[in-house]
Amino acid sequence: MTDPQIALMMLGLFIVFVFLGFPIAFTLMAMGIGFGYYAYFDAGRMWRTFNRLGEDADMWDRWTAWIQGLFNNRIFDLFVNQTYTVMSNEVLTAIPLFLFMGYIVERANIVDRLFGTLNIAARNVPGSMGVAALITCALFATATGIVGAVVTLMGLLALPAMLKARYSPSFASGIICAGGTLGILIPPSIMLIVYAAASGVSIVRLYAAALLPGLTLVGLYLIYVMGRAILQPSVAPRPTEDEVPRVPFVKLAWMLATSFLPLAFLIASVLGSILFGLATPTEAAAIGALGGMLLAVLYRSMNHKRLRESVYLTVRTTAMVCWLFVGSYTFSAVFSYLGGEHVISEFVQSLNLTPLQFLILAQLIIFLLGWPLEWSEIIIIFVPIFLPLLKFFDIDPLFFGVLVALNLQTSFLTPPMAMSAYYLKGIAPPSVQLTAIFRGVMPFLFCVFMAMALMYAYPDIVYYLPRLFYG
Repeated sequence: MTDPQIALMMLGLFIVFVFLGFPIAFTLMAMGIGFGYYAYFDAGRMWRTFNRLGEDADMWDRWTAWIQGLFNNRIFDLFVNQTYTVMSNEVLTAIPLFLFMGYIVERANIVDRLFGTLNIAARNVPGSMGVAALITCALFATATGIVGAVVTLMGLLALPAMLKARYSPSFASGIICAGGTLGILIPPSIMLIVYAAASGVSIVRLYAAALLPGLTLVGLYLIYVMGRAILQPSVAPRPTEDEVPRVPFVKLAWMLATSFLPLAFLIASVLGSILFGLATPTEAAAIGALGGMLLAVLYRSMNHKRLRESVYLTVRTTAMVCWLFVGSYTFSAVFSYLGGEHVISEFVQSLNLTPLQFLILAQLIIFLLGWPLEWSEIIIIFVPIFLPLLKFFDIDPLFFGVLVALNLQTSFLTPPMAMSAYYLKGIAPPSVQLTAIFRGVMPFLFCVFMAMALMYAYPDIVYYLPRLFYG
């Protein structure tokens, strides 16, 4: 077999092992080191290590020399260097800080108060409870960026309230599942940080570019929710006085000031300091983490147990992302060294695709990968395969990154592996069937496709804010 064929076999075996359920980070590292040992094997170098001993060397020295010779392979140097590169990457430093902010906010008991306030404020809007749940999801997802936490918490909080208000189970489930995934698109998104580290795109420009597409998707969701409530009132009946009471304007203003504004101010401060160049993403993340702790103190929900849980979950998630990077960098370096990247590049170029056709093909592949894989594996492992081709097709990596972030909304919403649906099913009442949740998310899936089509048709949705802020 030639080296490029071995590289393609390496990629195929990795996909097989992923489907078998092996841990992805350690599978990447094991396959990178295993195939890398073959790729970088130098028999002369190994024998030189063994033959440096004299004839009078004892058996122990010879055994030690054999071991040293076996490990005298450049793949181990590569693995150590890649580990150091990942752990010292300044862009990735922001990840644990944003995660810590999210976990603290999740435990600050802000969301239940926010949902209750927005529910009262929107009581005269069609589908008012769904609108309140969607806006709450968007704010909470933006503050945390942790899809499972948002869907689970909102499922415990908003789903019973909507079911009690006679909402259709599938309609209510779809709102929570779709709203809970917005955190991987709307800044400050962890996913965008990971893409920036993988592609070399400026995270500041990436945040600016992703803001309008994220708000566009939220707008499409809201249009669908209100439009369906108007056309089909039975799925979202208007609330009665007992379900959502009227409150005086002054009291409502105070409720908004104490629930909506603090979280909105925290998000705006973090994002604004990044976009206007007042702080780096890492510094802004540190501000956000401190702000999240202050909010938890003000809401009297900070204690040692919650702080310890937040730190533990932050460390665990950060370690997962960093080891994925280490494994991916090692795997991709060996894959490229064997010529696999060159083979794929030549094959795609031989198809004579237009830039639009390439974009559609790439997004279709990422959409299909979203069924078995999560966004972190797709961004760290597979997106770098497309990045070298962007220059050939004259596609801006900034535009491509935002398009991928929008596309990855589908990885949480597409049956049969819609993780948001499974998160929700795990805490939903037994009467809410998984098939009903799947039916509920499908219209929101079409909203995502519509947002992607709008980005294709009107690229200024992506480029307007980066040009406005940075020229």
